Amino acid sequence: MIERVFESLLWNSRFFTIAAVIFGMLSSAVLFLVASMNIWGMLVDVYHVVFLHKHEADFHDTVVSTIIGAVDLYLIGVVLLIFAFGIYELFISKIDPAAQTEHGTKVLDIQSLDQLKDKIAKVIVMVLVVSFFQRVLHTQYIGALQMLYFSASILLLSLALYFLHKGNH
Repeated sequence: MIERVFESLLWNSRFFTIAAVIFGMLSSAVLFLVASMNIWGMLVDVYHVVFLHKHEADFHDTVVSTIIGAVDLYLIGVVLLIFAFGIYELFISKIDPAAQTEHGTKVLDIQSLDQLKDKIAKVIVMVLVVSFFQRVLHTQYIGALQMLYFSASILLLSLALYFLHKGNH
């Protein structure tokens, strides 16, 4: 009887993971909201420049940087959603509405922690690529050596993406 009670308690302790699911979803929602607010602010700035002719010196850089920053936040939000879905499916239960849709089976096909880590790692690599691109926009290049480093980093990033994509097939 003690063994049965202990095993039941042990098995039900998996519901502690619901905290990670809830806070992962809330964090994702916050990131989507912040990214959307950034885009909205940029659209207001575009309106001012285009229709009210209030030109800024670095307007194009600001627009591109804002969009890239928002994409970065959206991607991190996606990482958190994948994490929340994966933890829920691995520890709590399959998500029935997702199993009934074509998209749900593609996103939520997570059978183990290793698969969850792989899915999250791929999105994190994309976040790093976007972050790299955003930083490149604000970098000043002085001299050939810095341009060589920049070229080498792009080559290495391209190779990493190639091997990451190649692993899918």
